[in-house]
Amino acid sequence: QPAPAQEAVVMTRVAAIDCGTNTIRLLIAEADRDQAGRPRLEVLRRRNEIVRLGQGVDRTGMLDPEALERTLRVVAAYAADCDELGVAPGEAVRRFVATSATRDASNREDFVAGVRRLLGIEPEVVSGQEEARLSFSGSLLGALGAEGAEVQGWAGRVPAPRLVVDLGGGSTELVLGMDEPSAAISLDTGSVRITERFLSSGVTVGAEAAARAEVRGLLDDAERVVDLSAPGRLVGLAGTITTVTAHALGLQDFDPQALNGAELSPEAVLASCEAIIHSTAEQRASWGYLAPGRRDVIAAGALVWSEVVTRVVERTTAAGRPLERVITSLYDILDGIALSLVPAQAGPEGDEV
Repeated sequence: QPAPAQEAVVMTRVAAIDCGTNTIRLLIAEADRDQAGRPRLEVLRRRNEIVRLGQGVDRTGMLDPEALERTLRVVAAYAADCDELGVAPGEAVRRFVATSATRDASNREDFVAGVRRLLGIEPEVVSGQEEARLSFSGSLLGALGAEGAEVQGWAGRVPAPRLVVDLGGGSTELVLGMDEPSAAISLDTGSVRITERFLSSGVTVGAEAAARAEVRGLLDDAERVVDLSAPGRLVGLAGTITTVTAHALGLQDFDPQALNGAELSPEAVLASCEAIIHSTAEQRASWGYLAPGRRDVIAAGALVWSEVVTRVVERTTAAGRPLERVITSLYDILDGIALSLVPAQAGPEGDEV
C-alpha cells in the first residue's frame, strides 16, 4: 500500500522591522506552525543598521532631521530586500514597529509618512507594554523557552518565572512570566538616553553617581509592578547585553553561537559591566564585537544593565533563592514581531484557532 499523503506545509514569507532609538533591524523569514500549533520561523535574511534615530529626542522632543534622513535611507534599502525576496505587499505579511524614540517625538508624523511611502504599510508606534510583550514572545524562540526555570521552594524545587530584560537605547522593558507575560513595565532609560542625560562628557565620578541614582529610582518604580524577587532566571536581550556577554566570555568578535544562550554568573556580568563603564576609547575600538555606532553609548548601557542585575540579585537573595544565572538571548523583539505575523492555525472546520 502506498504511504498516506503528507499534508502540505503552508509557509508564509514575512518581513519584520524593529526601529528603536539606536538601531533599525530587518528579519525576513518563512513562517508556519509545527504539529503542536506553535509558530516557527525559518530565517532568510537579517540586517542591522545603527542609525541613532533617537539622537537628541530626550532633549528636544523631536526627531532630528539628519537622523530621520539616515533612518529612511535604511528603510528604503529594507523595502528593496522585501521586493528581492518576494515578500508580498500589505500589513498581513509586513510589520514595522517603532519604539521609544518615535513614541516621544512630536514630529513623528514625518517619520510615519516616510515609512508608509517606502514600505507601503503603516508603521506602528507601539506602547511600552506592547514592546515588552513582543520582546518576551521573541525570547521564547530560543532554547530558553524549552526548559523552565526553577527555584527552591518550601516543598523542594518548583517552577519559577523568567525575567526578560530588553535594554534598548531609549527604553528598557522588564517582563516577568512563564510561557507568557504575567507582569511587565517599560522604563524610560537606556544606553542613548543615559548617555545624553549624564555621560556625554565622559564617565566622571559625579556623572556616574547621578546616572545610577536615576536608574535606581526607575527600578523602584518598576518594583511596584514587577516582582524582582520572583525570577529563577534573568534573560537579557539586545546589543548592550550581547556586548557585556562577549566581554565576559573574552570573545574576539561577535559570535552568535557563543552568545545565544550563554549563561554567566551575576558576578561575571557585573565585573564586565564595571570594566566597560570605565573603559577607554582605545579599548572600545579594539573590541571586535562592539559596533562603531555603539561605542559612545555602551558605558551607559552597561551601567543600566549592572543596576538591573544588582537589584535582581539583591531581591532574590533576600527571598532566600539567590539568582544563579544570567542568560543572553539573541532572540528578541524582532523575532516577536515576525511571530505576530504567523497565520493562525485552522481548526477542523476551517475556523481559525
